[in-house]
Amino acid sequence: SSSPWETDESPFITASGAQTKNGIIANNMLPFGTKVRIPALYGDRIFVVEDRMNRRKSNYQIDIWFPSHQEAKNFGVKITYMEILES
Repeated sequence: SSSPWETDESPFITASGAQTKNGIIANNMLPFGTKVRIPALYGDRIFVVEDRMNRRKSNYQIDIWFPSHQEAKNFGVKITYMEILES
């Protein structure tokens, strides 16, 4: 989410310069603009890498943007796979 305690001074702007919105994910390995699917959780919905995570996070982790901190907490942590569509 774009909660002030989780972000820098521009909480609604991603590391790539994009505005936060549904479908944005953060990952430290894939280039900005990479399109991915998470079929076990979201079917055919496409997500786009537009942000980065803290360096302590693995290259194989992603953060899905949620409109609120509570929605993110409700979603929790999931272990699944993702399909890289294009980068």
